[in-house]
This record gives sequence, structure tokens and C-alpha cells, in this order.
Amino acid sequence: MANKLSACTSILIGKGASIDGTIMIGRNEDAKAAWPKHMVVHQHGEMPTHFISKETKLELDLPADSARYTATPEWTDKAGIFEEDGINEYDVAMSATESAYSNSLVLGYDPLVEHGLNEEAMVTVVLPYIKTAREGVQRLGNLIAKYGTGETNGVLFADNDEAWYFESGAGHYWVAQRIPDDSYAVVANQLAIQEIDFTDSDNFMFHPGIQEFVDKHNLNPDPTTFNFRKIFGTADRSDAVYSEPRVWIGHQMFSPKQATDETPESTELPFLMKPDRKLSIFDAQRYLSNHYEGTEFDPIGTGKSGHKYRPISLAKTQESHILQMNRPGANIHWLAMGVAAESTYVPFFNGITDVPAPYKRGKLPAQLNSAYWIFKHAGVLVDSHLHDFLPLLREVQKERNSAAIEMIAKTDREVKTMTGNSRASYLTMQSSGYAIDTLNAYKKLALALITKMTDYCELNFKTDENL
Repeated sequence: MANKLSACTSILIGKGASIDGTIMIGRNEDAKAAWPKHMVVHQHGEMPTHFISKETKLELDLPADSARYTATPEWTDKAGIFEEDGINEYDVAMSATESAYSNSLVLGYDPLVEHGLNEEAMVTVVLPYIKTAREGVQRLGNLIAKYGTGETNGVLFADNDEAWYFESGAGHYWVAQRIPDDSYAVVANQLAIQEIDFTDSDNFMFHPGIQEFVDKHNLNPDPTTFNFRKIFGTADRSDAVYSEPRVWIGHQMFSPKQATDETPESTELPFLMKPDRKLSIFDAQRYLSNHYEGTEFDPIGTGKSGHKYRPISLAKTQESHILQMNRPGANIHWLAMGVAAESTYVPFFNGITDVPAPYKRGKLPAQLNSAYWIFKHAGVLVDSHLHDFLPLLREVQKERNSAAIEMIAKTDREVKTMTGNSRASYLTMQSSGYAIDTLNAYKKLALALITKMTDYCELNFKTDENL
């Protein structure tokens, strides 16, 4: 369990499973409770042609022409950039990574590579150089096959047509599966992809030598099929309390009619599910903000099992994002700084040229001119008297969510006739306006909470009410 503290939770939704025909891929980036993030927009042609990883020392020559893209780097690059998520100018989205774990037998024959391509560099060396989600899968797969990786990871890709989930299963071997249009997937720190159909190139991609590798070393416990999860993954007690419950709650949220026999510790939970109803952007947000509310496992609830399982939304979340594609206007990079359950997802349209200054800031120690710290500040104040203050936070979140939909609908109407610089300027103005308004709402909330807390001090004395 000690090795599983830095981890994430992911969701992928096909366009036929969504209420509005959009494709959504999203993830919580979890590492440390106070580890700031910020947002950047890399301009076209900005990236260097030679890359050196600060973490693994891997060196790569990169194409001369790099696309514009959004990203959310770490506050410090001492251990690497960790750009994590973004959408490029060709409307390709990428989120990296969902940490996972390979079994010892597989790693004995294909060990992890000390100087390979890891999470910290994946977005940086892939997203600026691809024009489709499939190209993203292939580029990442080729890089890992050639240079290796020091981690077992899942990576999300999407464009305006399809979503893909990529998994590396050892030092060099990988597979990827297309999310069917009518389905969704939720993933929680386990290798998730199951049956591979090597004859179906429309829905599967893979390392060309993976079958030979598995056969040569007798790695398949059931040679009648090729189940990637069972061949390369783990299934131990830590999975049962750390990973599987987060998949279970997703199925309970979106497919309760199909998931009646599932339990939080079920070991055979399917990778792909069809929802019982069409899913909205707020459903994706609710999943990434979930902490088992409404069940006995809610850590802030009244049940006796409140800390039995690792929740989806927790104090260690640095940022949460949903990349919404195939939209009628501009695609959207939704970003919630800090703990998703205590934050608000801010919509940044693809095509913006910049983000407001507070979203570009974020350092240690805390600074209240940073979006990350403004959201965290309100969150820790709510935490101090949770049951008194949570309703006030929920009021702000509800108002901001409604305002987001109103702003997006207006923007969609206006940009239909816009092109070039005027379109980019308008998208930037609309995104920035909402982002700043949301920060102001959280600043106002923080001041209201401080005001209410002034009489909570233990240095109080209840005198006769007539005195």
C-alpha cells in the first residue's frame, strides 16, 4: 500500500453514452495534499526539438513542428514537468497517467526501465505531435517499445470521433482499446483492459511482439484467451481496498440495474459498461468528486466503515480535469484545482491563447494570488467545520455550475460565425471571464467562512444572557 499513495482515478465516456453526443475523458491527479499546479497554453512551434527528462535522463529528438496545446504542469520541474493533461490545436486530448501495477512474473522477463519514458514526460513528447487519438496511441506505444518505461501506466486519448485507453504492462509491452461509442469505463490504479482481439484493428492496438512475448515465457494463465489484465496485472488484497471499490461505485452510479451483483471488493469488475441512462458533463464531475456519499463507506459520513476504502476524491488530489470533445462550438478543457469535491470545474475552451494570471501561478509556500491556493484555502476552511460549512460551499458550486452552462451556450452561439484571431480572442475572453468570476466567488466564500469562525474560538465564556 505504501507504493500506491501517488495515484489517480479515470473516466472515459463514448459519444453515444453521453447526453449531448460529446466524448469525455477525465482524471484526478493525486499525489500530495499541498503540491500546487498551474495551467499553461503552449503556442504553436514553441517546443524545443531536443528533450531531456529531468527524472530519467531520457533524451529524445522531437519534430520541429509542435502544435499549440494546454497543460497543467507541476509548481516545480526539479523532478520533471508532469504536464498531465491537455487538448492540442488539432482537437486531440490526452491525459497521462493512471498509475497501475504489473505482476512480478511479467516484470521478471521484461523489467521496468530506469531511463525510460515515464509519466512526467508523456504529455510533453506526445500531445504536441499528433493529429488523432489513434496517432497518440501509436506514438506513445512506439516510444515505450523503443525506449522502455519505468512505470506501469494507463493513458487516455480522445478526439472528435473516438476515445482510447492505453496501458503499458511491463518495461516495453503495451495494448490499447477503443471505448465503444455506447459505453464508458472507470479505472482505478489497476490494469483494466481485458480481452484483446488481435484481429480487430478498429478497436485494438498493441505492441507487435506482445503475443510472442507472452507465449515464449508461458505468462498466460488461460491460453484459450488473451486477457491483458490477468496476464500482466495484479489481484491482491491492496487492490480490494484501494482500487476495486472506486470502480464499483462508478458502476453503481451509472449502471445500477446491471451491477446489482457487484460488491466493493469484486475482483472481476468489467472494464467497459453501458450506462443505464445518458451521461452529462456533471455526471463525469460527480464521479471524479465522489467519496462514497450515500453509502456506509463515506469518510465524512456517519457510517462505521468510513475509512475502509480509498475514495475517489481525497485530500491528495492536485487537480481534476475533464477533456470534453466533439462539441458543437469549441472543445473544453474543464479544470478543478485541488480537491474535486471542494472545488469547481472551470471550462477553458480549446483555442484560447492564454489563461488568467492566477491560473498560471502556484508555488510553495501558499500564496493567495494563485488559483490553486484560492480553491484550497476555501476547502480547508470548509474542512474546519465541515457539517456547518459544507452547505455554503455547495451553494457556490451550484451557482457556478449553472453559470458555466449559461456561458458555454452563449459562446457556442457566438463562435459559429467566427474564425481566426477574432474567434481565439472571444474564446479567451469568455474562458477568462468565467475563471475570474469563479475565483472571486471562492474568495467571497472564504471571507464568509472566516467571519463565521470568529466566534468558534475556544477562548470563549458563556455568561448570563442578561449580562
